[in-house]
Amino acid sequence: MKTGMIRLIFTCMLTLAAVSAHAQPGRLERVVAAGEVRVCVWPDYYGISYRNPKTLLLTGIDIDMARELARDLGVRVRFVDSSFARLIDDVNRDRCDIAMFAIGITPQRVAQLRFTRPHLASDIYAITTKSNRRVQTWQDIDQPGVVVAVARGTLHEPVMREKLKQATLLVTSSTQGREQEVEAGRADVFMTDYPFSRRMLETTDWARLVAPPTRYHLTPYAYAMQHGDDVWHARVERFMSQARRNGLLQAAVKRHQLDPILIGD
Repeated sequence: MKTGMIRLIFTCMLTLAAVSAHAQPGRLERVVAAGEVRVCVWPDYYGISYRNPKTLLLTGIDIDMARELARDLGVRVRFVDSSFARLIDDVNRDRCDIAMFAIGITPQRVAQLRFTRPHLASDIYAITTKSNRRVQTWQDIDQPGVVVAVARGTLHEPVMREKLKQATLLVTSSTQGREQEVEAGRADVFMTDYPFSRRMLETTDWARLVAPPTRYHLTPYAYAMQHGDDVWHARVERFMSQARRNGLLQAAVKRHQLDPILIGD
């Protein structure tokens, strides 16, 4: 009798759990019900999701695409400041519904985030100062005595740990830190991607670009969300497929001068 009662209670618990799980609305339902989609962005990403320090306005391809996604969903958009160091926590702790700031697809991130089909891809570039005599070409970077700065949490950190054999790797706690180390002369170069290299060349008077002569490490970029919600993922993919077909994506890429890194169909 006692064993039968325990089994009955256990069965009821499983049934209630299943009903509760089934009743819990998915992310798409929650977004529509709330009337807003929360989008994580890194507001220092030039051409992608950049907040102008003077006007405080956000601009960039992923700001445009986030607004179009919200329009397609029939809701408003709320931007949530994030960063590559906080990306995984911000998405998985439900600070936002989707992260839209040209997120590089890496094995480490794939294990913890679900990505859309990539639409951009960038190689790695180096930024040094115009006065630096030690680094003139890409071949000068991985040499004894050269200090290479990367920002913690970016895809450049694990890539350069693997690639560098002779140079010294300096990991800074922020993207601003890597720039400051190079400008001050404590590092020779910092590693970045195509969009951010444009920012350095267009907004500073000291930066000089060092580009690889051939492909060095091409990384596809996409949008990221939590694992497990197929309906939400499929809805975002449908929006991106439509944006490719109707030219919305291509227009945004051209508007922000990112044509060289657009992935063609």
